[in-house]
Order: sequence, then C-alpha cells, then structure tokens
Amino acid sequence: MAQRGSHPAVDWPARPDTSLALNHVGTFDWDLDSGRMHLDPTALEVLDLRPDEFDGSPAGLRVRLGPAEEARLDARVAQALRDGHSHYGAYVRTRGRDGARSWLHVQGHILRDPRGRPYRVIGIIRDAAHDPGEPGAGGDQEDDRRRMTGVVERTTAILAHARTVNDVTDVLKDPEALGHLGAVSVMLGVVDGGRIHLVAEGQLGSYVPEIEYTRIDAQFPMSEAVRTMQPVFLASREEFQLGYPQLWPYIEPLSVRSGVYLPLIAQGRPIGALGLLYKRDGDFTAEERNLLMALGSGIAQSLQRAMLFEQEHDLAEGLQRAMLPRRIPEVAGARIAVRYRAARMGRDIGGDWYDVVPLGEGRVGVMIGDVEGHDTDAAAVMGQLRIVLRAYVAEGHTPGTAMARASAFLHELETERFATCTYAEVDLTTGMLRMVRAGHLDPVVRRGDGTCHRIQVAGGLPLGLPPRDQPGSGCGYPVTSIELHPGDTLLLCTDGLIERPGDDSDTGMREFMEAVSDGPVDVEELADVLCDLVGDSGGGDDMALLLLCRRGTPTARGGGPLHHRLDPGDPEAPAMARHLIRAAVTAWGAGDRADEIELAADELMTNALVHTDGGGEVSMRLTADGRIRIEVEDSSSALPQRREAGDWAVSGRGLLLVEQLADDWGVEPRGGGKRVWCEFTTAPVAAGPAEQVVAAVAAEPAVAAG
Repeated sequence: MAQRGSHPAVDWPARPDTSLALNHVGTFDWDLDSGRMHLDPTALEVLDLRPDEFDGSPAGLRVRLGPAEEARLDARVAQALRDGHSHYGAYVRTRGRDGARSWLHVQGHILRDPRGRPYRVIGIIRDAAHDPGEPGAGGDQEDDRRRMTGVVERTTAILAHARTVNDVTDVLKDPEALGHLGAVSVMLGVVDGGRIHLVAEGQLGSYVPEIEYTRIDAQFPMSEAVRTMQPVFLASREEFQLGYPQLWPYIEPLSVRSGVYLPLIAQGRPIGALGLLYKRDGDFTAEERNLLMALGSGIAQSLQRAMLFEQEHDLAEGLQRAMLPRRIPEVAGARIAVRYRAARMGRDIGGDWYDVVPLGEGRVGVMIGDVEGHDTDAAAVMGQLRIVLRAYVAEGHTPGTAMARASAFLHELETERFATCTYAEVDLTTGMLRMVRAGHLDPVVRRGDGTCHRIQVAGGLPLGLPPRDQPGSGCGYPVTSIELHPGDTLLLCTDGLIERPGDDSDTGMREFMEAVSDGPVDVEELADVLCDLVGDSGGGDDMALLLLCRRGTPTARGGGPLHHRLDPGDPEAPAMARHLIRAAVTAWGAGDRADEIELAADELMTNALVHTDGGGEVSMRLTADGRIRIEVEDSSSALPQRREAGDWAVSGRGLLLVEQLADDWGVEPRGGGKRVWCEFTTAPVAAGPAEQVVAAVAAEPAVAAG
C-alpha cells in the first residue's frame, strides 16, 4: 500500500534486495495494526516452511519455534516497542521439518508514526548456524577465535546499556550473549560483606539453594577467584573433584567437563565473580584466557555501574520518602489512601508530595502538589512548601488564604522554582468540600453509584510566581465548593500518573478516568489499580496519588443533616452555608421556598456574626413532622430583644423578617450561649416571594439580637 493514515509511504510488502536472497537472507514485513505478516520466499526457506504452511501471521511461526523461544522473542520485541527503540535483534533456535535444530538471527526495524506509536516492523531472517561468533559455530581454531571475539565484543556493547543489576543478569542469562561462548552454564556472584551471593544462573540449571550464599574464605572456585583476584581455570572433572570437594557433589551429576571462574574487579577491589561451565575437555589457550579476562573486565565495569545506580536511587528515594508524611492519620468519617512512586532516574529525586491535615470538628484538609524539577533542590523546596502549607491550614486560614500565603513564601525563597498544588478541605459531617487550585490538574470525584467526572476548579497561578492583578479575584485563589456525599471518593494526583511515553496527556487522562469508573470500591485497592496504569515504565516522572472516600451509605443529594461552622474571620462561610442550604432545600422537595429559607438563614447567621464575638454554627435538618428546621447557635447568652427601627435604619429588622418568612421560630438558651431557630413546612404556602415580605415589614418594629 502507498500510505495508510498518517504513516509514511512505504510499499507493502517491503521489496527484498536480490543480494539478500543470494546470501540466503530472507525478509519479513509485519503490520502491527492488522497483525498480518509477510515472509518472502527466502525467509520461508530459511524457516523450512512451505507457503501453504504459513498463515500470514506471527502465530504461523510457532510450528518452527518452541514455546520458550517464542516467549523470548516476543519479550525482546515487546521491550523494543515499549522503550521506543528503532531496532531489535535476537538469535532463536528452530526445529526443522526433520527435527534438526538450528540457530536463526532475526533483526527488525520498527517504523513509528509522528506521535511515536509503532505501526510496522520490517526485518530480516537468516541462518546463523555458521556465523563466526554465533551459536552452533564450528570450524577450525580461527573460527573459534573469531566466534569468541565477536561474542565478547557484542556482550560488552550490550552491557554498556545496563542500568540495574537485573539488566546485567538478564544479559548473562540470555543465550544470545554469553551462551554463544559455548558454555552450558553461566553464574554470576556478587560480593555481599564476607559472602558471595549467587544472583544469576543460566541455561544448564546447575543452581542449587545450598550454594546461593558462600563464604569468601570457603573452598569454592568462585570464592577463590574473589579472594585471590585471579581467574580459576579447571580443565577436567578430576580438577573439580580433587580441588573443590564441597562443590563436586553439585557438579558430578552434570555433563560438565571444564570451567572458568573470573574475578570481577572494579577500582582495584573484587565486587563479584563470573563462572562459566563447559562440556568440553582440555585446557584454555592463552588467547581464550585473554578474551575471557577482557569479558570479565567489561562485566565488572557494568556491574559496578549498575550497583552504584541502584544505591544512589535507593538513597534518593529514601530521602524523598523521608520528606513525605511518615504516616497518614486515621480520620473519622473517611477512608484515605496515598501512593508515591519515584521515577527511575538515578540519584535524581522529584518534588511530588501529598499530605493529610486533621482540622478538628469533623473536618480534614488534603493536598497534593509537584515542585518543578528532579533534583535535591526540588525535594528541599517540596519539604519546606509542604510544611508551610500544612502550618497555614492548621492555623485556621481559609483555603484561598493558605494557598496565597504559601505562594508568597515560595516566591520569597528566590529559588526560581514554581510548584503546582491542589488543596481541598472537607467537612465530613456536612459533606461540604472546598477546593483551591494553583496550576495543578483538576481533581476527580467518583460518586457512590460509580459515575465519575472531573471537577472544574477555578484556578490561580502556580505557587511561587509573582502575583498579577486579578480584579475581583481576592487573594488570587478562588474557592470552588461542591458536596461530597457518603460513598463519594475524591481523587487527587500529579501529572506523572497520566503521562504516557509517545502519547498526549488526554490519552492518559482517559485511561485514568476509565480505571476510576471501573475500579474497586475500596480506596486501597483502587489506588493499586491506578498505580498499575503507569507501572515501572511510566513517563519518566514521579507520581503521587491521594484518595479520600467519605464513609457512609450512598444517599440522595442533600439527604442528610447539615452542619457548618461560622468563623468571624472567614467571610466566605455564610455564602458557602447558603449554597449548601439551597442545595438541600431543593433535594428535599421545597425548592419553591428556597429563597425564603435562604434569606431567613442568612439573617440568623448575620446576627450571630455581627452581634457576638465567637461566631457560631448553623445546622439544618428535617424534623419528624416533615418540616425544615434551621438552627444557629452562638456563644452569647444575651437573648434577642425587641426594639424600634426607624424608617431609614439600616439594621434592626433581621428577626422580624425571620418571623414573617418562617412558619415558626424561637430562641433556646444553650449553656453559655443560645440557639435561634426557625422552621418551614415543605408544602407550598400562600405567601408571596421573599421580596414582597421584605417590603411589607420595612416599617414594622424589629427585634435585635443582643
């Protein structure tokens, strides 16, 4: 085909070069989108397949590949596709029509679209049985020398890309690498204090648990190689039996007739040893010994580099975790789960964080954020910022004020770093959720019925950036309020959770939302499911996740009692209470009286805030006889007193409005304070709109709260 979608124009199937066919090299073309595969006549011949035996798919190769070889080849291809490589290569063993085994070399070139998504693989298949340096090689001494030299060079080149100890051991266990030396078993031991830990063994199956750990001073050839820092060559079974009687019981049942144990030396000290076992008899030539020593040197450098990488990463990750909360407090009325995963980036550490702050009286604050960069400075800034924001919240500042002060603090540090953050404050008694966002991802809420959606939180600038004039924005971090019902779950995360290599963030967010909607109810299990979306091959960024589920049986919106604190220093408290009251009134079927109920509640709240010193608390519930009852409790023991309000007075009519709007109202002494209440029937009433009631009582005597 000339072109499909946005893919570059490449003929299908790719045209084989005549010179390849003459050299017994076949070609294949694999369309990853459709799954079809084309093999040219030479490739079919190399695989010993008739055209009618091949069904045009990768599954058609199974007739010649054993399960183990197929799995190994699939793993090699999958790794190349996942890691963004443009090429891959592998040596695989095949079984011909007559049952004879042979080695084939498969090499593929991966084509990707402009977004980096792989869509096609074009490659070659050739008979590797007589390659110099490849499995099954035979011939004279010159062929052997070339074979070993080639294997050493290729193995050293592959190990140069190893970043972890597991990467090194995977190379050693792969038949494409050291198995081509002709060894029937490969063992790698790492020095661990005064012992040698056998961390890898390949091919023959000579590993036994009894010798997984051996002492350096023990009578084993690997121990001797480490102890003396000299290679140990064993040319016969007799040398195994006489020289190392403790090892002989494990060697005797095997078809092993010779072996070599190479010390792995880095910076003048032994860090491990490599063991190779052979079926052949006879001593090793001087050239073979030199090549094996060169191989040991290359493995030692790769192993040391991998060990240092893991040590530095473990240290960095430990420092990162030390800056995060050591434990998440138990919060009555909520289930909370947190997760953090560091990117595999050596000693670099990031600035992702989360925190949970109990605020008392059934309230809790949760936050998540990300400081720019991946280094120790980012982590240090993260630690300071987390503590500062926690302190502002614990002091009682409103969410918007706390975020604005944290931004000013970061700006004054002059670190040239900025941070994104989302902070949410939840009243677990009422379900009131107040959120502020500083350049961060929008949070997600999953309702008790399984539906989920992103919450559009009005956002401000990332923390640390100089403030700009924002008319009407107050502190620059507006608050968004919603209700969190029993059974609802709030999800906060950093962008490392939704980033995907080669894809835009929309793809990751779509996968995230689908996983949230279909995931388990338990927050701990759901957190694990969401982390598995990324795995160890995420977008190269740290990831933090926080989930908060409000306890209780899912109910209809507004189905429970409402309680809300009124603090004198919080100008947003009455507006948020009015929002909750109107939502509850509508849910309870009294929407036609919403204006009256909201106005009466506002008058009671205003009296508590204006005429008392300690603020108060507003509550709302349905009574047994179906009435809506509003109660405002304050700390003043002075009861309301009736007084005259002049025509032009700007106050003094609050409780008279309540008397005219409500079906009933009253005052109850409560310890050192009082409770003022009013009730409304849920059935429609004949009274006009609230505006008409206000006009009718404008000149009447008023009652003022003491």
